Amino acid sequence: MADITVKAAYGSVVEDEGELFIGFAQGEHEDEGYVLFRQPVVGGPIWFEASDETFGAEDAVEIVVAGPKGFEVTIRADKRGAYGFAATVAVRVGPGCEDGPEALAALKAMLGDLWT
Repeated sequence: MADITVKAAYGSVVEDEGELFIGFAQGEHEDEGYVLFRQPVVGGPIWFEASDETFGAEDAVEIVVAGPKGFEVTIRADKRGAYGFAATVAVRVGPGCEDGPEALAALKAMLGDLWT
């Protein structure tokens, strides 16, 4: 069982000012859970945050494992302090997740070999 779980109702892919943002959110209110991945469009380190900018770090993703219910992010051991010492974040992406398939495809492309 993951340390943090986000049940995504929305997925998004946004390119802005040379950065690619891919996110999954439980809802539209700022107090609802989300995950966000950010990377320069030209490539480079990936920023990952979970539900608050405070709980984020660059180059923190060890691996992402996709499954039938979504995906699970394993955070590198040396970066877990930035996430309240959480080791894993599960993102549940069901068939009702608006723009979920597009966001999943973009995330898979962004993560490359980190996506399994």
